[in-house]
Amino acid sequence: MKKRQFIFLILMFVFVSDSKAEDDFHRQRQLMVKEIEETVRFTSEHTGKEALDPQILEALKKVPRHEFIPSSMQPFAYLNHPLPIGNDQTISQPYIVALMTELASINRDSIVLEVGTGSGYQAAVLAELVKHVYSIEIVEELGERASETLQRLGYHNTTVRIGDGYHGWLEHAPYDAILVTAAPEIIPQELIEQLKPGGKIVIPVGKQSATQSLQVLEKDAQGAIFKRDILPVVFVPLTRTQ
Repeated sequence: MKKRQFIFLILMFVFVSDSKAEDDFHRQRQLMVKEIEETVRFTSEHTGKEALDPQILEALKKVPRHEFIPSSMQPFAYLNHPLPIGNDQTISQPYIVALMTELASINRDSIVLEVGTGSGYQAAVLAELVKHVYSIEIVEELGERASETLQRLGYHNTTVRIGDGYHGWLEHAPYDAILVTAAPEIIPQELIEQLKPGGKIVIPVGKQSATQSLQVLEKDAQGAIFKRDILPVVFVPLTRTQ
């Protein structure tokens, strides 16, 4: 066999293998979304949500979660569970990603702040639905990796910054919604100040040694604050530089 023919056969094998893997990931995503829908119905008494916005479901079916995790974790990418991503951090459970997105009440014109980029998966789901996502990650390695992944996958309406998200990102405020993917003991005042009237903050709150609560804080047109607990959750702590 000539060398050129051999190389062609190798390339064809790689192409077919990659195509098969992508088809398999696609099927797994559909199953993941079905499980999320079931979980939403099961938890509706706590959340007040019996179903998710169809646009959120389509985003979940589209975003390749396996691209946002270490290769060793890819066989488990579409289980409805959090997974380790290194640096003592995790990628959130897909159900929680979906629920937080739903609770944020976003639309195509929304400008969103995410505190805690992590893997970049939540930012990608948001990017399918909003005008722009500004995301802050305190762990440099994670932030750089997430930014590269988001850009490689075509999520150009995302901007990742390495820094302390506890203080928000004043430059682009006010925001239509703020999602926090790590748990402070109290909601940072700077985030409240950077929220647009009519906007919502979706955030886990509580100490690591106690049960945390996923909360929604809403600011009305007059600037008054209303807060409600949604359901118990477990998140990594929101770290800060001071």
